[in-house]
Amino acid sequence: MSQQQIRYDGRVAIVTGAGGGLGRQYSLLLASRGASVVVNDFGSSVQNNVKIMAADVVVQEIVKAGGKAVANYDSVENGERIVEQAMRAYGRIDIIINNAGNLRDKTFSKATDQEWDQVYQVHLKGSYKVTAAAWPIMRKQKFGRIIMTSST
Repeated sequence: MSQQQIRYDGRVAIVTGAGGGLGRQYSLLLASRGASVVVNDFGSSVQNNVKIMAADVVVQEIVKAGGKAVANYDSVENGERIVEQAMRAYGRIDIIINNAGNLRDKTFSKATDQEWDQVYQVHLKGSYKVTAAAWPIMRKQKFGRIIMTSST
């Protein structure tokens, strides 16, 4: 089976950090192949004095293309809230893509302890919190796929 033939019909995916970049692309691809997606991102911007949530923009793209998605604005440090929303919306969780990260405009050698703690909280602990909350559900379903991403 080629990559273009892989379908996710009936599957539910949580994608963290999905308001832009790779997270957005993961969400759009999964939805285009039939998955229902929880688009997690608490980032926002202001346009014409209106606050625009990044997750909402991606959800609108998915829905406009005929897919299913809901936005979630929780921090990944509150992983149980993200998982609870997925269960309320879709009743299961099949795929988690832990993609959330925080960008720092500093090299490793210039980062302070406080900045490193913030990176740890989002990149590592956030991935753990989302995965730990979903783990019992995936075990009960006897199915689940978890992807961890990172970048430099």
